[in-house]
Amino acid sequence: MKSVVGIFGTWQEAAKAANLLRTVGFEGHNVILLSPGASERDVQAAVPTEEAEQPGMGKAIGSVVGGAAGLGAGALLANLLLPGIGPVLAVTFGAAVGGLGGAAAGAAAGGTLENLLSRGVPKDEIFFYEDALRQGRSVVVGLSESDDQIEAGRDALHKAGAETLDAAREKWWIGLKDAEEAVYSKPDGFGDIEAIYRRGFAAALEPGIRGQSFEEAGEYLQKNYPQFYREESFRRGFERGRHYYREKAAR
Repeated sequence: MKSVVGIFGTWQEAAKAANLLRTVGFEGHNVILLSPGASERDVQAAVPTEEAEQPGMGKAIGSVVGGAAGLGAGALLANLLLPGIGPVLAVTFGAAVGGLGGAAAGAAAGGTLENLLSRGVPKDEIFFYEDALRQGRSVVVGLSESDDQIEAGRDALHKAGAETLDAAREKWWIGLKDAEEAVYSKPDGFGDIEAIYRRGFAAALEPGIRGQSFEEAGEYLQKNYPQFYREESFRRGFERGRHYYREKAAR
């Protein structure tokens, strides 16, 4: 399973983009919308009312709204409680709504989003989507086995005004760079080692090794970053990334 992902400033923009993915052929249960603290009214507004509405769409959204209302105020569908973020509404547009709720209900805090996106989203990208949610933005994910459909989905999200992962990644690092450069004091300058340091920093945020020390994550890092593992700048970046994640998760 492959994925196409877009980041949006508002729930309304994300809802329109999710529906647009469906119009280019994505199956409803393979379209996921994630948003921090969206309301029941927001969910209802996402229901398409045009003749193009696919069979069962209204019923599926009704299940979402009903599930959210049944959990009480502030407890939305799936109740994805993510460290440093809080409750996140997860909506999928097909028969898998009930399954999504059941899977998320039993997931451990902090691991739910990883489990939800494990079908197609690369593990080293998941933190950036969490970070977007942490900033109050919404995320739309489309999953498909077809390369052509993934390409069509990418075009659809672009037309809908999505911020790409590459743009989000660069914006994220720009916000951190000055502080990290100040921490990493070395005669040869931060610019010479920035790329490797950044790889180590980002590696510390990957699911499965988050919170682990460099030694604890050693086997994984040697396997996945063999060309950087022994570099001092990679190790120092990793330790800073670990510290960064622990701070975010504690909020």
